[in-house]
Amino acid sequence: MDRCGVRGNNLLREGFLGTAAPRAADLVLLLEIAMGVGLLLGARLARKGRFRQHAWCQSVIVLLNFAVIAVMMVPSFRVHVFPRIPAKLGKAYYALATAHAALGSVTEIVGLYILLAAGTSVLPEQFRITKYKMWMRSVLVLWWLVLLLGLATYSRWYVPHLFRK
Repeated sequence: MDRCGVRGNNLLREGFLGTAAPRAADLVLLLEIAMGVGLLLGARLARKGRFRQHAWCQSVIVLLNFAVIAVMMVPSFRVHVFPRIPAKLGKAYYALATAHAALGSVTEIVGLYILLAAGTSVLPEQFRITKYKMWMRSVLVLWWLVLLLGLATYSRWYVPHLFRK
């Protein structure tokens, strides 16, 4: 398995962004950036009062991100990082990936909670959200922090010349 948790031929291992990353890691990076931009566009829809489109936009992105995490990120983390925790946490390679995974997990769980609590009647009344703006804005900020940590992780893993002394 490569660092992105993908088995396969050399085609899947050759990235297209000019780094040492496999193609799957390049695709995930671009997809995550697109999802981050999509969340900003979704927030703009809410500011314009287009709440139905906002709900669809944000829901699709949160669910797509959940799939990317489950299919690509968790397997990669389990193979390349988890076996070396806590012994190697002092190294940027492992620390960045662990921070990204921890904050990203919390952010995704809160995003899924918002989806259920604000967008459905699945949860009991006492668990539903009443102050939408605070929750959604907070998760948007967290999402972008996680995205920046993901960019730092990608850079550390696949652009090693940036970190040479």
